[in-house]
Amino acid sequence: MRPTHATVAAPSSDAEATMESHPAQSVRTRSQHQRRKRIVQAAAALASRGGVEAMQMRTVAERAGVALGTLYRYFPSKMDLVVAVVGEELDLLESSIDRRPPGAATPASRAVDVLMRATRGLMREPELADALIRSLIMADVETPFGDRMTGLLLRVSADGLTLAAASEEQIDLAGSLASVWVQELLEMLRGRRTYDQIQRRIETAAARLFADF
Repeated sequence: MRPTHATVAAPSSDAEATMESHPAQSVRTRSQHQRRKRIVQAAAALASRGGVEAMQMRTVAERAGVALGTLYRYFPSKMDLVVAVVGEELDLLESSIDRRPPGAATPASRAVDVLMRATRGLMREPELADALIRSLIMADVETPFGDRMTGLLLRVSADGLTLAAASEEQIDLAGSLASVWVQELLEMLRGRRTYDQIQRRIETAAARLFADF
């Protein structure tokens, strides 16, 4: 997922007017956004080489070129930083899906397309994938991963269906498929599954869970 880049929407006319009337605030906000992005990218680069253990806050700050106190203002803990890295990975996946939507005929096949595309993206950097998945499982802070993957599966599989409009059963089914994928990905990272085995299992689960979508 990392080689792609999330697209940024053009500012609205109201936002443009605000930026024109408050140029200093606009520059400050843009600078803060760039600094935050630099920190997240530094953390991801470290995790991709040595897992979460390599994401020492001081090391991340040095790599990002910011003071340690600045880093803690953006991310009070390492887990907050992990969550931000996960969020960026999801942004990249969603951007990829928006540019090239799955073209399969059935909801189940479209869901499989999304999950296997995510698998290929993560496995390009297995150390990062392992760090993120393991940290999410043990997370003691709220993470966006489950809801966002569930929402993405619903949107792609059911013609733009949103979490707000989906039934409780549809949300449960999509969430269950996302959970199956996470578990299979962990097995692959442990060397217990091949890519082909994961795809076959995901296809089987999707066919059952999304049969009535």
